[in-house]
Amino acid sequence: MESIGGNLHEMQRTPLAPAHVEALREAGTEVVYAAGTYVAHPGQPADRFVYVVDGEIEVVNAYTAERHLPSTLGPNQFMGEISFLYGGNASMPMRAVRDTSVIEVPRATMLTLMAQIPEMSDIIITVFSARRRRQIEHSDSALVLIGEELDRAVRCIAEFANRNRIPYSSHALGSVEADALATTCSLAPGSAAVIFGRDSVVVDPTPFKVARLLGLDLDLVEDEDFDVLIVGGGPAGVAAGVYAGAEGLCALVTEDIAIGGQAGTSSRIENYMGFPTGISGADLVWRGEIQAMKFGTRFAVPRRVAKLETLEDGCFCATFDTGKRIRARTVVVATGVQYRRLPIEGLAAFEGAGIYYAATEMEARYCKETEAIIIGGGNSAGQAAMFLSRTASRVRLLVRGQSLAASMSSYLSSRLEADPTITIEYGAEVSALYGNEHLDAVTIRHAASGSEEVVPTRALFIMVGAAPNTDWLTDLVKLDEKGFVLTGTAAGASSPFAASLSGIFAVGDVRSGSVKRVASAVGEGSVVISEVWALIDKGRRQSAP
Repeated sequence: MESIGGNLHEMQRTPLAPAHVEALREAGTEVVYAAGTYVAHPGQPADRFVYVVDGEIEVVNAYTAERHLPSTLGPNQFMGEISFLYGGNASMPMRAVRDTSVIEVPRATMLTLMAQIPEMSDIIITVFSARRRRQIEHSDSALVLIGEELDRAVRCIAEFANRNRIPYSSHALGSVEADALATTCSLAPGSAAVIFGRDSVVVDPTPFKVARLLGLDLDLVEDEDFDVLIVGGGPAGVAAGVYAGAEGLCALVTEDIAIGGQAGTSSRIENYMGFPTGISGADLVWRGEIQAMKFGTRFAVPRRVAKLETLEDGCFCATFDTGKRIRARTVVVATGVQYRRLPIEGLAAFEGAGIYYAATEMEARYCKETEAIIIGGGNSAGQAAMFLSRTASRVRLLVRGQSLAASMSSYLSSRLEADPTITIEYGAEVSALYGNEHLDAVTIRHAASGSEEVVPTRALFIMVGAAPNTDWLTDLVKLDEKGFVLTGTAAGASSPFAASLSGIFAVGDVRSGSVKRVASAVGEGSVVISEVWALIDKGRRQSAP
């Protein structure tokens, strides 16, 4: 299956060409770091590109101050990670091993150079992506979690990091590693914690606090102007971000949970063209995010639009849940849908503690030595069943109807039926939940016979229904009876993706009548930018003297 980035151990290193280095010299400044000097610290803005002319730079363990990796960066190599593209922060400390001469280019200048010299850009982005892959695969970062398996707040951070492709390491409460780390950071042994370097313990951890440490939340200027605000970071929103950036539009993509949206929870997509061996939804959208950032599109996570208002000049004012406001000439609604919360008593108490709405590597860990139960009959539920069958002792797929033919791709349903570890139960539903701080068991009720069965489980996955995320648009644009955004002729608009209010467009799953598939969402997000561009260009021409 396709995954993010290349493998650093297998990649043949391609140095920057002499012409690339000369361009760096002209744009940057030569700086000398004395032996033992730190070139970067965790949480420090990734605001410059660092090319090594002479000397040696090492990655440092953020907690022991010792060399962290056997290999170092030498002449003709460069520092940096994927956070450089979006203006985030460094995740690991870097230190000069001996007196080291480097060329430093300010981030804004470097991004311009990368846009002008695509061959250089390709080398840099390939290396940055491979470095991120290595960090994720080796759980390698200054971000460390203790007690994820027991503490709900820490588990929430793990979910946020996992879904946003943020590398982190996790230690069980009471483990040797956890206790040693607690001593290093002056914490009481046996305490759950989120730590970012030995001097930064996150009190009352939330995704927003962690995002701020990593520079993901994007420190927007009050009333900053954008050509287009794209609300939603799923396949449709990220595709719109790619094409907006490519067309030279000043674009901002915001997402309140994780880039990837609902597609990011899919463990394997096999019917997306160009990936014959399959790709996870998170990896697919992550590639698009990098592509969009290369063109200058900005991303802010977690940021939720709480209110959208029209201004006298025809522009829009978006107010985020943080209270920060920005202006946009146009808005693309790509908020997608979310799985419905079933009317089961006590459901909320177990969300994140046995009840999950995504099936990724993180959730798979919680399925070891337990039976996993999945509610749903769509492709996402089917892919989750196949994925979880690798770790769970058994997987039960509960389907309300009597067939999968109308809701699931044929190739997938055939695989489910052939897998001995997966049982498909038609006309079945969960009617009760049991447990204290964590889910311990559920009651499964079979509609045809009325029989009930109590099944011990610590992992219930709900992947049913599709509720649109449009509460913030109420009274602003026309919605259908289910809350999806009406567009085109149904909204009284001339273009297929335009909503009832000029300047607002809707794409992907949130659009009424759309095909609820990743490929169609990507297509709509790509095509809508031509309509956005036409509207902005018209406004510019009308306002020109």
